[in-house]
Amino acid sequence: MVAKGFSLLAVVVSGTCLALSGCGMGLANSSQDLAQDGVNGRLIAEGANDAWPSYGRTYDEQRHSPLADINRQNVRDLGLAWFADLDTSRGQEATPLVIDGVIYISTAWSKVKAYDAVTGKELWAFDPEVPGKAGVNGCCDVVNRGLAAWGDKLFLGTFDGRLIALDRKSGKTLWSQVTVDQSQPYTITGAPRVIGGKVIIGNGGAEMGVRGYVTAYDAQTGKQAWRFYTVPDRPGKNAETYLKDAEKTWNGKWWAQGGGGTVWDAMAYDPELDLLYIGVGNGSPWNHGIRSEGKGDNLYLSSIVAIRPETGEYVWHFQETPGETWDFTATQHIMLADLKIDGKVRKVLMQAPKNGFFYVIDRETGEFISGKNFVPVNWASGLDPKSGRPIENPEARYYKTGRPWIGSPGAGGAHSWHPMAWDPKEKLVFIPAQIAAFPYFADKDWKPAKKGFNTGVDMSAGAMPADRKVRAGAEQATQGVLIAWDPVAQKERWRVTFPSANNGGLLATGGGLVFQGNMKSEMAAYATDTGAKLWSYPVQTGVVAPPVTYKIGDTQYLAVVAGWGGIWALAPGLLSQDGGPVHNVSRLLVFKLGGKAKLPATPPINQLPIDPPPFTGTMQQVKSGAYRYGRFCGTCHGDAAIGGGLLPDLRRSAIVADKTAFQTVVHDGALEANGMVSFANVLNPDEIEAVRQYVVHRANEDRDLDAGSAKTASR
Repeated sequence: MVAKGFSLLAVVVSGTCLALSGCGMGLANSSQDLAQDGVNGRLIAEGANDAWPSYGRTYDEQRHSPLADINRQNVRDLGLAWFADLDTSRGQEATPLVIDGVIYISTAWSKVKAYDAVTGKELWAFDPEVPGKAGVNGCCDVVNRGLAAWGDKLFLGTFDGRLIALDRKSGKTLWSQVTVDQSQPYTITGAPRVIGGKVIIGNGGAEMGVRGYVTAYDAQTGKQAWRFYTVPDRPGKNAETYLKDAEKTWNGKWWAQGGGGTVWDAMAYDPELDLLYIGVGNGSPWNHGIRSEGKGDNLYLSSIVAIRPETGEYVWHFQETPGETWDFTATQHIMLADLKIDGKVRKVLMQAPKNGFFYVIDRETGEFISGKNFVPVNWASGLDPKSGRPIENPEARYYKTGRPWIGSPGAGGAHSWHPMAWDPKEKLVFIPAQIAAFPYFADKDWKPAKKGFNTGVDMSAGAMPADRKVRAGAEQATQGVLIAWDPVAQKERWRVTFPSANNGGLLATGGGLVFQGNMKSEMAAYATDTGAKLWSYPVQTGVVAPPVTYKIGDTQYLAVVAGWGGIWALAPGLLSQDGGPVHNVSRLLVFKLGGKAKLPATPPINQLPIDPPPFTGTMQQVKSGAYRYGRFCGTCHGDAAIGGGLLPDLRRSAIVADKTAFQTVVHDGALEANGMVSFANVLNPDEIEAVRQYVVHRANEDRDLDAGSAKTASR
């Protein structure tokens, strides 16, 4: 095991050592090495071919497995080997780890389970008991994206901000550290990474109002090793040179809302260069005019930053969206590869972030190599070919023009957290992309609040109206696309289109296949060279998590944690169900060739009718309630009060019909244990009643719209 600094690991993985016959330290290609030595840097760098020991399988995060027993010729024979029902009914986004014949998963609410990877027998379960009231701090469901392993330990980041070390054999807690100020709206949904015996974890919360950072902890003891902040503190408080440099790019009192810049997902590591790459998130608030008086690039928001994993020392950065104001994070999947560009092999970093451009960057220096939009983009006309800086459309700066901006891509991004995959044979990156616009209206009355979205954008102004033509147009313009992208030529090779903007994370294999789940409740396999659909399986629930593959004995398996959820099952309202309503049936599903297991019958979708009481309020209440609903309620209960199917659709709720009951829930927090906390510190009783009247008004509009549609259809 590599104990310090990865100096030995850098030698091992470099071509110099591998060329010497006397090296005596070959890289692992079998999980037998995992059983003998535990998980270490050598194993993650190379990747045990028959296991899945780290989030992206290997440090380069390529999500490609060389396993080829399941291939284009026989994938049609892939069937269910076994499944395990989960005890949470929220979004499932985790990447399983497979080590020593055991499959480990995290689930919603940061729970962990271990199963025999062949039989599906549950070996142990761990519940960190995240309090339900923590759910209000999340922008995008109470999800967890996965675990990390090192030695004989597993590491879990919990939704309420803890980092926990578990014994891999028993699931018992070995140590636990609170990594955030729990009085602030921080969350952890991303997977940790372990480098040189240091567990590295980020956090989320930039929509709510926090300051981002990543922290490293000793894997054995849990002692903090270093912390790297991604945005500067107030003037006079920044000791590090990189933060002093960043301070020059900020204006106003940005620190009052933290500044944002949370590192909630993407990381990658190059052992040879000994560089850790982190993706930095959006600003807090989104609105650059409020956050920084509309001035400055605001480093290191929306940037990729390279740091030393041993010390947390800054090395270089590349900012993708200077002066970020659209929720254009750079926290999307970071992938490393060596590509031949202009006749020369270059060590590159690749990313398809929210802003819609695919970037190829020199990972040694941070130099921009190339970039091209992979979906329609209207906020910029392109990237400067030398610097990579976007050539902005001035109209996109909505806070300057005073006019609304319908941005494409929108705040949901051209690509969200869902992992990409790489095929080294075809030299293609597969991107689970999204085509969806978003209406940006500057919130002229914005003031920071202790709950809800602190974005500086009026989340109600562009709410979906009760208009069939507008809704049909929005649905038609919103798509999910699986894109095969040539990163050298910067062009699309092929694509598959889905009816919803959401489509799941990816896995590519040596069998010439790319696997993906989708909103239509299926797992599917596509040919990597053409995109031809070669296999699909009905899994009874939407899938957003990425699959993995592993081999035990002579059998290759495919595993995925299924369960509809995440931001696209919540906030977009009507567009959450574009293509039809979706179940959440949370399960771990494992497939093999010739698998004969059967799922139980698909449960029916029992949706309550829209049967609201008569609207008795005033239009002033509707206007006031719409604004507050957009800011405090819509992220969970859906745009325009149209539920996405995961949490209660308030238009159909009996509580909304009862003024007293509504106050008891929203003001008094009667359902706090379920995550519905009291909003008394941001909404007074009159404002809560205005929200209720808005929902009643919306429910009446939609009932009448549905009734009109039924009459038209019957003619």
